[in-house]
Amino acid sequence: MAEKDPTAEALALGEELRRVVGTFVRSIRRQAGTPTGSQAETLALLDRQGEMSVADLAGERKVKHQSMRLVVAQLEASGLVARLPNPDDGRSQLVTLSDKGRAALAEAREARRREIAALIDARLTDEERQVLRAAIGLIERLS
Repeated sequence: MAEKDPTAEALALGEELRRVVGTFVRSIRRQAGTPTGSQAETLALLDRQGEMSVADLAGERKVKHQSMRLVVAQLEASGLVARLPNPDDGRSQLVTLSDKGRAALAEAREARRREIAALIDARLTDEERQVLRAAIGLIERLS
């Protein structure tokens, strides 16, 4: 059975959700003063998946190898990641979060969590919080 094309309504909702979630994430990162962009995404990826080669990081993030090498070099210079010998390939190295990187990531997540909580406390009624809980469940189902 062939999948049918999304309805116009689903396409419109999808675009609105994409736009709103993106704006929300960027706004929270900015307000919380946490890193944005490639470095933060790379740290989060290493936290989720563990040590990886630069090539694997580039593949996961869908960026060029050279771009990822630059990101890793910046993170390494800041002490947020370290390189380890690759036990499967003596010619390559694996990138891993350093203790400083793990702490910086935890601190950034906590800052964003607190920023979101403060906005919820300040701007949402009890009824709106219930709607938000339901919306989170729906978004999880879409994941």
